[in-house]
Amino acid sequence: MNRRHFIMCATATLVAPKVVLAGGGKTLNYVPGLIEEKLQAGETVFVDYAADWCSTCKRQERLISELREANPALDENITFIRVDWDAYGSSDVVTSRNIPRRSTLLLLKGDKELGRIIAGTQVAEIQELLSRGLPG
Repeated sequence: MNRRHFIMCATATLVAPKVVLAGGGKTLNYVPGLIEEKLQAGETVFVDYAADWCSTCKRQERLISELREANPALDENITFIRVDWDAYGSSDVVTSRNIPRRSTLLLLKGDKELGRIIAGTQVAEIQELLSRGLPG
């Protein structure tokens, strides 16, 4: 194994758990069918269309993580899923919901879209979207 390969593998090992455990709760990495499976099970689903290299996406991720840490009810009531824009940017998970770009946040319940934010990084705006996923 060469040095570059080793460094890349070590970095991926250290960074990956942060994505999965953002906000103290679990964020699922998207695989085809996951969103539909969770919606059919009656769950409220928050979908984060993001790219690792996107500064807006990173800011959104930090804010979402802080909001989740401050309010455990979010993790109790919402399933968080991250769609890797580089892997799925032109696939059905993007085109079927008319997602215009990375850094789009989407909240779904059943067959309804409860709201979306496109490239927004205001705490109040993201908090308001997340609050739509909480019971009454």
